[in-house]
Amino acid sequence: MQRRAAVQANAEQWVQCAKCKKILFRPDFERGMRVCPHCGHHHRLRARERILLTVDPDTFRETDADLRPADPLNFPDYAEKLQKGAAASGENEAIITGTAMLGGYEIIIGAMDFGFMGGSMGSVVGEKVARCFERGAERRLPVILFCASGGARMQEGLLSLMQMAKTTAAVGKLHRAGMPYIAVFTDPTMAGVLASFASLADVILAEPGAMVGFAGQRVAAQASVGKPPANFQTAEFQHEHGMIDLIVPRKQLRPTLAYLLEMFLPEEAHAR
Repeated sequence: MQRRAAVQANAEQWVQCAKCKKILFRPDFERGMRVCPHCGHHHRLRARERILLTVDPDTFRETDADLRPADPLNFPDYAEKLQKGAAASGENEAIITGTAMLGGYEIIIGAMDFGFMGGSMGSVVGEKVARCFERGAERRLPVILFCASGGARMQEGLLSLMQMAKTTAAVGKLHRAGMPYIAVFTDPTMAGVLASFASLADVILAEPGAMVGFAGQRVAAQASVGKPPANFQTAEFQHEHGMIDLIVPRKQLRPTLAYLLEMFLPEEAHAR
């Protein structure tokens, strides 16, 4: 038994890259922000990990943590899937939001978690996103959102789809207040999220290799005339066609975001 436990503990010290399949030493992999040192593949992060890697230390304060999804349609197995999503991600919903400091600037920040039902946008996700923009407009603070979603949550029907219009209207409030909104597309950013608040940012960044598109790759390939390009529905393809402003490796995201805040915000907004 002791030998088996030792073997298992040793095996947990290693992880295989999802792209190049090389075996990586887990502590080095984690210190490298879950980016493969051989092929550069950016593995997915938990929402809370992403926030803590981005903001100034000990400054994040979560908001709306008490919001919970309902089951308005009594959709079969929805309650069980919510429980599984919470167990898989360690969160109560597919997005975490709050306030923090980044490079000395106060910000509203949110990060979606693909581990919770594929980062799908239901009524709670839409409400938390809308509140980010409303608070940003009210308090005159910039908003930074990390997007990771497969789209709208079908188990909530039209209540899910209406979040597209709701979040889009909320972005308008922030724009009218004259405050910047920066979106970061991570793998994947798809469907209803892409077609609503994600694409309305003043600056759109993306991680290398992130899947970015409306329909899934197989559906899009079936609908296209001829064979789509090899990099179709990737951040690189969208960057080539003007949808994404800049592709930024994970290690450069924090300084890039800090630079953008310094460029957008007046000097007096910087905490001294």
